[in-house]
Amino acid sequence: MNLIEINPTIEERAVLVAIIRDNQTPEQVEEYLEELAFLAETAGAVTMKKFTQKLKHPDTRYFVGSGKLEEIKKYNEFAEITTVIIDDEISPAQQRNLEAELKCKILDRTSLILDIFAMRAQTAQARTQVELAQLQYLLPRLKGLWTHLERQRGGIGMRGPGEKEIETDRRVINDKISKLKKDLEVLDKQEETRRKTRGELIRVALVGYTNVGKSTIMNLLSKSEVLAENKLFATLDTTVRKVVIDNIPFLLSDTVGFIRKLPHHLIESFKSTLDEAKESDIIVHVVDASHENFHDHISVVNETLSDLGVTMQPRLMVFNKMDLYRQKHLDKYLPDEIKKELSEEFERNMRNQMNCNCVFISATDKENIDALRNTMILMVQDMYHKRYPYKNNSYG
Repeated sequence: MNLIEINPTIEERAVLVAIIRDNQTPEQVEEYLEELAFLAETAGAVTMKKFTQKLKHPDTRYFVGSGKLEEIKKYNEFAEITTVIIDDEISPAQQRNLEAELKCKILDRTSLILDIFAMRAQTAQARTQVELAQLQYLLPRLKGLWTHLERQRGGIGMRGPGEKEIETDRRVINDKISKLKKDLEVLDKQEETRRKTRGELIRVALVGYTNVGKSTIMNLLSKSEVLAENKLFATLDTTVRKVVIDNIPFLLSDTVGFIRKLPHHLIESFKSTLDEAKESDIIVHVVDASHENFHDHISVVNETLSDLGVTMQPRLMVFNKMDLYRQKHLDKYLPDEIKKELSEEFERNMRNQMNCNCVFISATDKENIDALRNTMILMVQDMYHKRYPYKNNSYG
């Protein structure tokens, strides 16, 4: 079963829809929609407009109220919108009702992320994980859905799990899910065997919110060419490289980025990939210091790691994109000494809040990379001496 190949040059005109709940502010929801717009752009869509509505809970029929639905409908007809993207997971009934009213493709946040993962998957393991997650998501949406997966419809959300017409029989779909799970077990065992053959080297895992610069840091430290671009989930498959700094070797892995509301099916399917973080000796948590909501991003990553059982490893916080932080938050007309003082104050505050090793860098400008290398080596040395005291400070 192969993922459908879609022409990436096809442009889709999309609108984004979200509701503002009682425990949310309009500013928070706007920030969520900015992230959703970035997801849409990554998948190949152009966001034309964003719609929000203050509701205690989603409307059971249409997610939004009838007045807002009519507003979206009128705009869609005017702007020739092809896709409506909801910033939550919607029910199959809500999806069918919206499609009937708006006469266009309806995606929710989960299906959009699944689509991006389908586009990014390269290895057999990642492709199997994505197909499994897709089928688990599609299973309750069988009724009236398979017609949307025809090649001529194409586009975002349509990189579904097969090129041929997909059987509507639930038993057949469940059989496919069972087979994918068995295939994944085999691939997981192969990956586990590979991890065991890596010897006694200390393992360091780069983790973080998506698009924080993990792959750029990986390239700097390992002198390799891991894909690094300004798109969400640019890295999907875990990459492991042997790194040697000051004659001290260790293994460095670059894992898939985390994100808010990461679909449950994906977390379950990708647990084996995230085992690289779970089985690591040291966690390097990379943060985009320039992002206004980086504290929320830190919380999302910490919660996801906790769910995976990654809690005991020593942690290094790497605040990346400090060059952009200064551009965004420090007035360019301030004297250099004041800028330096304010930057140092930010660093002190973060060290006090994080209660662990912290390094502040710019990977693109190669700023403070030596400090990052030195800190990592000290942590690797400490871990190595604790684990192998009989080695008498000798590596290899």
